[in-house]
Amino acid sequence: MTDNRSKVPVNRLSRFGSLASLAGRVAGGMLAEGARQLAKGNKPSSKVMLLTPANIKRVADQLAHMRGAAMKMGQLLSMDAGDLLPPELSDLLTRLRANANPMPSSQLSQVLRQQLGEQWQQHFADFTFKPMAAASIGQVHQAYHDNGTKLAVKIQYPGIQGSIDSDVDNVASLLKISGLIPAEVDYQQLLQEAKAQLQTEADYLQEARYLQRYRQHLAADHAYTLPQVYPELSSSSILVMSFVEGHPIESLQSAGQEERDRVVSLLFKLLFRELFEFKLVQTDPNFANYLYNLQSKQLVLLDFGACRDYPRLISNGYKDLFSAACCQDRSAMAKALTDIGFFSQSILPEQKEAVLNVVELACEPLRQLTAYDFGQSDLAQRLRLAGTALSMQQNYWHSPPADALFLHRKIAGLYLLAARLNARVNIRQLITPHLTQRALQQECHV
Repeated sequence: MTDNRSKVPVNRLSRFGSLASLAGRVAGGMLAEGARQLAKGNKPSSKVMLLTPANIKRVADQLAHMRGAAMKMGQLLSMDAGDLLPPELSDLLTRLRANANPMPSSQLSQVLRQQLGEQWQQHFADFTFKPMAAASIGQVHQAYHDNGTKLAVKIQYPGIQGSIDSDVDNVASLLKISGLIPAEVDYQQLLQEAKAQLQTEADYLQEARYLQRYRQHLAADHAYTLPQVYPELSSSSILVMSFVEGHPIESLQSAGQEERDRVVSLLFKLLFRELFEFKLVQTDPNFANYLYNLQSKQLVLLDFGACRDYPRLISNGYKDLFSAACCQDRSAMAKALTDIGFFSQSILPEQKEAVLNVVELACEPLRQLTAYDFGQSDLAQRLRLAGTALSMQQNYWHSPPADALFLHRKIAGLYLLAARLNARVNIRQLITPHLTQRALQQECHV
């Protein structure tokens, strides 16, 4: 990691000033680009003027400097699962997923003193100041317990929790003013859900509780391994866990076909257990949340901040939806989507059909009775085109329920990873145990 440390802006005024100055620089960049286009005899659109590499670099660099909800919003918007932003912006914002700028040592020491006391060093036999990773809400350091156990210490950036609501509002306003979000999109409910989700992610004690629940759910399944929490050293802003060895999951691209298929199968198997058994889903599809231990052949699960409890109504709704999709019963699919909370707003018949088309397309791997070859499939591109057509041609900007939105991001993220690893997985075989045979037979008219 290059040494690109920068102090996290803590108070709201400084954070708002950062976004305001960003807006000014972006506007200046648009004017400059417009002048260049006019000099060439072109009539530039606002989108062309906005989406210059220099402007996009300004946005990405500023969000990486601010961290917190501002950067998290950039990460959410850059996910390949989302079609709200143009691909030019999405592609360049993807670099926000990997690393933020780490805190300087002076600011890090201040956080440690506040959370663990002036003599915080006494809690560790050794503590490495250079972070292993720096993300949107906190950074992770390697340390050793007095008993010799290797630790991963997750430390939250100062002022992040108190800045979430204003950061989300400010980033949304910036995007709205820029014209990247169409004026007719009603995104207020989504913003509220984003704030609530980020508040949960910023509470490390809550994350520790989610991690403990997952450890209990997976205690008997040795295909997965998870960190162990040290509650006596943890707080709402510091999470101390055992260090779990593993390789980045993307590094498996060079592994054999059988191993790649097994790893992706484990991910989908876990997703279906989360939704239908645990009713608790880790909704962040970031690849960095997974490692793979080549020696033990275990999938390592990390980062439980973005967990979400799913009510029985939603869980059963997806059970009905997937059963109907497997049999291409559009009437039953429409009923299940209504039960989940879709179509709550006024919708034209052709818009409803377009939504069903997108859902049917997304369920393509479920319908195939043999292994689905994600590496050879163009499903991601077809989904992107279908989603864009739905919003642009059908003029349907209704946001799905938050539970559905977070789940769909997770599923799309797994599809993306499966394609990256060129995996071949029988998804139908993995999901069938969770779908009642009676429902399948009834809906397939067997």
